[in-house]
Amino acid sequence: MSHGITDFPRLPLAFLPTPLHDAPALSKFLGGPRILIKRDDQTGLAIGGNKARKLEFLLAAARLVGADTLLTTGASDSNHCRMTAAAAAQYGLKCVLLLGAKSETPVVQGNLLLDDLFGAEVQFYPAGGASGNDLLPEVASALRARGDNVFAFPSGGSTGLGALGYALMVRELLDQLAAQDVQADYVLHASGSGGTHAGLLLGKALFDAPFEILAINVDAAENSELEARTRGVYAEGARMIGAEELPLPPFNLLTGYVGDGYGVMSLAGAEAIRETARREGILLDPVYTGKAMAALFDLARGGRFRADETVIFVHTGGTPALFTQSEAVIAQVNGAKGASSTP
Repeated sequence: MSHGITDFPRLPLAFLPTPLHDAPALSKFLGGPRILIKRDDQTGLAIGGNKARKLEFLLAAARLVGADTLLTTGASDSNHCRMTAAAAAQYGLKCVLLLGAKSETPVVQGNLLLDDLFGAEVQFYPAGGASGNDLLPEVASALRARGDNVFAFPSGGSTGLGALGYALMVRELLDQLAAQDVQADYVLHASGSGGTHAGLLLGKALFDAPFEILAINVDAAENSELEARTRGVYAEGARMIGAEELPLPPFNLLTGYVGDGYGVMSLAGAEAIRETARREGILLDPVYTGKAMAALFDLARGGRFRADETVIFVHTGGTPALFTQSEAVIAQVNGAKGASSTP
């Protein structure tokens, strides 16, 4: 059952299906469970990442209304903004990015460098005040006043429409699991703006997926704030496809893994980055996936997963942050090495 999800226009951006990678060395390191990594860092667009699935629907909607300019927002090193800029370039659209900056002259590296290469117009606002999402209407109005036909969407592409991309990812994942004759018990992923989590929940409801979904809060927001946002995106997506009658699946938003704040390298995240790189040859990032994998490590060590169970880790991308935080990564990874009981 997919309700009307396939009725929505979609522009091809992602290389799908993304691989489902067995990670036996990590599983052995933790003493179980079996870990499979859903490689959404390999979606192809602009180094890859989870936002490509959302942008396929958002760009199609922009084209449908004749927009010539995309407007969105995020942190100064936003993966979502980097991928939006690349998608706009691919389809011949202008792109304006409203980025939160901690200084007046951010260093042009990582995602910010790529934004420039893709030809995006970048506008900065001071971090710590009004959010980028709150400022979007004002910026959109100014852009329309100069003649741009603007299609605006919030940080993370976290709207009901964007969530459809991750609802369909559930169907893709179920097909891969069936082909490998694997029964998954959990799907675990990082949650920052709530759109990916909402989409996974919608996909679970639509396709009767048997696994439990565990979202790891890596944002600075309180759990209640992120939960409300996620539930709102889920409800919006369900309404769009006429699936309001489907009950919301069990809602698991786990906290305690953000460390000193959003985007700040944590010691537990550094251990996860180090072990995943050195045992599986897979790169995680300090903002999202490193902290989500740290949660997986913690839950496994704490007995949440049985050794004979299977956990799918959704790798949502974020590699450029490794290079913008290189000094912190090196220092923390070395610190994690000293603190770890790694054999």
